[in-house]
Amino acid sequence: MTIIDPVRRELLKNALITTADNALVMVTRTARTSNVKNSMDFSAAICDGRGRLVAQGLAVPVHLGVVMPALDACLAHFGEDVREGDVLASNDPYSGCSHLNDIFTFKPVYVKGRRIAFVSLILHHSDLGGRVPGGNAADSMEIFEEGLRIPPLKIVEAGKPNETLMRIIEFNTRVPDRVMGDVRAQLAALDQAAAEVEKLAATWDPDVLDAYLDDLIDYAETLTRADLAALPNGSVEFVEWNDDDGVGNGPIRIHLKLTKTGSEIEADLTGTDDDKGGAVHCNRAFTVSCVYAAIRTVLGASIPNNAGLYRAITVKTRPGTFVDVRYPAAVGSRGQVGFRLRSIVLGALATLLPGRLPACAGGSEFAIAASGNDAAGRRFLHLEFHNNTGLGGGPDSDGQDAGPYCIGNLANVPVELIEAEHPLRIEEYAFLPDTGGAGQYRGALGMVRQYRLLVDDVQVQVRSDRFTSQPWGLFGGGPGAGAKSILNPGPDAQPLPSKFTRRFKSGDVLRFEMAGAGGYGEPAARDVARIAEDLHQEKLTPEYVRKTYPEGAAAPNA
Repeated sequence: MTIIDPVRRELLKNALITTADNALVMVTRTARTSNVKNSMDFSAAICDGRGRLVAQGLAVPVHLGVVMPALDACLAHFGEDVREGDVLASNDPYSGCSHLNDIFTFKPVYVKGRRIAFVSLILHHSDLGGRVPGGNAADSMEIFEEGLRIPPLKIVEAGKPNETLMRIIEFNTRVPDRVMGDVRAQLAALDQAAAEVEKLAATWDPDVLDAYLDDLIDYAETLTRADLAALPNGSVEFVEWNDDDGVGNGPIRIHLKLTKTGSEIEADLTGTDDDKGGAVHCNRAFTVSCVYAAIRTVLGASIPNNAGLYRAITVKTRPGTFVDVRYPAAVGSRGQVGFRLRSIVLGALATLLPGRLPACAGGSEFAIAASGNDAAGRRFLHLEFHNNTGLGGGPDSDGQDAGPYCIGNLANVPVELIEAEHPLRIEEYAFLPDTGGAGQYRGALGMVRQYRLLVDDVQVQVRSDRFTSQPWGLFGGGPGAGAKSILNPGPDAQPLPSKFTRRFKSGDVLRFEMAGAGGYGEPAARDVARIAEDLHQEKLTPEYVRKTYPEGAAAPNA
């Protein structure tokens, strides 16, 4: 029996996390597309030789709960036919993955002929074919419309790239130079991570390393259960809404019953509305991952992020609902419901744990893909996700303007890079005054992103929400302002729906206003000094203050 040294376990944990982070740094330095190198829409993880998650990098949280289902599907297909030098790959949502743009890759690591780990990288590839550039169209009805579907395969076999699969990917993307650059960056970073794990493992006896990895997972479970046990027992229900499903049905009701008993917590989503089509809904694996990520926010930061953390969390879904779709449903825009799953779990937790959590985050969960030919006739594709648009007011502070979601964590794409690489001009990128929910602590402001198209015949696909369902406030706080989209703002302005795919001409202006976050506490309790500072920074207008915060009307500039 191996005696576990806690210090050595901590050193092992940190070494594995660093290896995953190093892989992400390499991807950032070598990738070609803006969505990867700038937005950082990727994740890295390390699993043990049996496929259990033991470490993860600082990346997109909702990718990481899907790592084990995706790897399990690959191992179920290949069985014993996994060898040194192989790299397994899949993007199939019905084989454990989340949507087609995310290609999951796994490289086994061997020491003295024994498989001791898998290193994993997940990248959101900007375009893998399908009926609409970018592959995230909300109105697709079947997965076959969304692009290239890769079942569990070997993208590298015995150290040799699978040129057949590589050519299939290359011939099924609108921007092959960029997408293939990202694929090669992904494979190179896997090689680096595998080499680092192999070097680390070479200093361990294999049986001892296995024992430490087992213990690291058990340790995470022990800490998770201790944290959950310290929370009050109870059962709460919470309801959230998605405006629509992208094909005319809505609003969509998402129902959660959250039950915390002892050292376990259960999220029951079986009361959610049935699925009726479109691509905004998601499969069960992604739903479970989103729930994990949301519950993780109320657990101690020192708990290792591995499979042990998940053992105390049970997620119930009902097949055929908006959060557990059946094959062959399209799921390209599944990120939309991911944000709603985040907010419903956090809303339930805020009810169970008053005084601990903020009100609902803002944003319209806005995503845009714009594609056409530039002035030189070259094909371009701009893909951008706006997920970090502000946190709700909290128990003791205003919501952080432009703060990150707990499940998204994507970075801002600089305006200068967009304009340098695509025939687009960003005419406005700013906070929207008066849009944060009122309260003792106001919600973060909504944001605007305004694009002018500089060439003709640009196909634009947009996925957004919160046009009718506003981000909720807590304990008397008001909701954040809703979102809206406008074509050619001004005298000839036309409203645009929250989800659409259509073509535009040169000179057209697309304005997207994202929702503000919810407020916390009664507005009458807001400190006049905070109101004055918001007026000074032009986050609130005098007219809004006089209407919403009468007690602050005497503040300077009001």
